[in-house]
Amino acid sequence: MSLFGLETPMERPAPGKRGAVFVPNPNTDPAVAGLFQNGSGLVGFRNPDGTMTIYFENNRFNDSALHSWQNKIFKAYDRLVNGAPTVNKTTCSENAVIQIGFVQGPEILVIEMPALTDWLTRCNVPDSAPEGPNIHA
Repeated sequence: MSLFGLETPMERPAPGKRGAVFVPNPNTDPAVAGLFQNGSGLVGFRNPDGTMTIYFENNRFNDSALHSWQNKIFKAYDRLVNGAPTVNKTTCSENAVIQIGFVQGPEILVIEMPALTDWLTRCNVPDSAPEGPNIHA
């Protein structure tokens, strides 16, 4: 199932508005894949040229408050909607990521739980997974 298309936001969402949630494609370019570690939370939107703008949180400094995947998503979403300066931002091809759901304000809806579970397992952090597909902060 692909969520790309009409469901993928086409511009930076305002605070409280919907952004897309992604996981890295397992077959993505190693240079892009290297940006995302520790079960990174990835959020973003599609650009007019077909590329994706991705904000991410990978908990590089092992902050215990950012161990859970959903907390990483909420941190990346905050940066995204506020246009916060960060090094945890990239533009990549749409083939580099798989859209698995949406984030809007304090809520995340994961439509593709198997893809999320696979991503977190590949990162050796399956314990950071949410309990279910509907997440509320």
